[in-house]
Amino acid sequence: MARPLVAIVGRPNVGKSMLFNRLCGQRLSIVEDTPGVTRDRLYAECEWNGRVFDIVDTGGIEPAADNEILLFMREQAEIAIAAADVIVLVTDIRTGVTAADEEVASMLQRSGKPVVLCVNKMDSTGAVDPGIYEFYSLGLGDPIALSAAHGHGTDELLDACVSYFKPAEDDGGEDDVIRVAVIGKPNVGKSSLVNLVLGEQRVIVADMPGTTRDAVDTRFENKYGKYIFIDTAGIRRKSKVDDRIEKFSVMRAKLAIERADVCLIMLDAREGVTEQDTKIAGLAHEAGKASVIVVNKWDLVEKDTHTMDVMRREIYRDLGFMTYAPTVFISALTGQRIARIFELINYVNDQSSMRITTGLLNDVLSDAQARVQPPTDKGRRLKIYYMTQTGTRPPHFVIFCNSRELFHFSYQRYLENQIRSTFGLEGTPIRITIRQKGDREDN
Repeated sequence: MARPLVAIVGRPNVGKSMLFNRLCGQRLSIVEDTPGVTRDRLYAECEWNGRVFDIVDTGGIEPAADNEILLFMREQAEIAIAAADVIVLVTDIRTGVTAADEEVASMLQRSGKPVVLCVNKMDSTGAVDPGIYEFYSLGLGDPIALSAAHGHGTDELLDACVSYFKPAEDDGGEDDVIRVAVIGKPNVGKSSLVNLVLGEQRVIVADMPGTTRDAVDTRFENKYGKYIFIDTAGIRRKSKVDDRIEKFSVMRAKLAIERADVCLIMLDAREGVTEQDTKIAGLAHEAGKASVIVVNKWDLVEKDTHTMDVMRREIYRDLGFMTYAPTVFISALTGQRIARIFELINYVNDQSSMRITTGLLNDVLSDAQARVQPPTDKGRRLKIYYMTQTGTRPPHFVIFCNSRELFHFSYQRYLENQIRSTFGLEGTPIRITIRQKGDREDN
């Protein structure tokens, strides 16, 4: 059974994102006193009275919008409304009922979905502001007095939402769901890829850098498996991140990498690997994430029989620390090789979670030492006792030896290559910890 979905909607700047953050207990949604900051739908998990459900924050609805971004925001809100089981309409006590509130309320009534009406920014305690009674005119039942900033009224709000849920059955686990972060510099086609994969306009796509600000979680299932796609804001150079909102977006993109199981690192085929691409790929590598290098806009490149091989060599030359990651050449515009992306996501996810027995590892270690003797220094030779795997995502190996100082980095890299050549581990970084005799286990 799919988990219930609660959509938070309303006109711009009434406090939807602050309420979203309050309910999910994390600062996932950007909060700024600026209309239109939240543009895409943003999902998070919430739990109340033993019921687990999803909440979605949406961009403010401007019924009479003619601006391109505002129209996109309205489309996103309408999609969230269509998918939701319960809708929370957020209004503002300070402005009272506006014409926009009335139009949004009318839209929600036409949807036929259960609606919970909240009047936000009622921050003072004690007597209820009599202005709340004006909101009965919206025809959505009893309004709930709410302070998203301080948390007043959220328990009553959640009780109202849960009351509309279907009887609890098995809401289903997520052990088999792969979280996929789509990362890259601005305007490489991240949102276009997500929309193509999902088969609908699930995130805003516009031919302008910086259109996506929040990291947007979208559930998706096809014949290849179950996924949560995280479409992130394009990561720009720090020197260009001088806007407060965009600083939050870059931070959120990095957090999306941390939350992901697999990262799709998107490059522009026309530009090749830029300095910024290297930094972005480095974020995924340092976080230990399984990764696939996705070269987009391949349909715009003039090609011959060797073009793909040449570009693949150039990519691995420029991303020398990530030669383990498979590369796929796609067009998010035409759909070229999109199915291959799912195959690679599943493959690198499996590789990242692979466990290798200590016996097999030590067979490889023994063979590797027979081929290339461990290094010596001033008459002392490195002695390697044994190796074991202590973790996955990424695979983490601990090697016990007589002296950490004698364990030169080049020999460590040699052993890593031997592990890869034997067990594959394609698409995932490898972590190796060196311990010498006498080290405590928690070092």
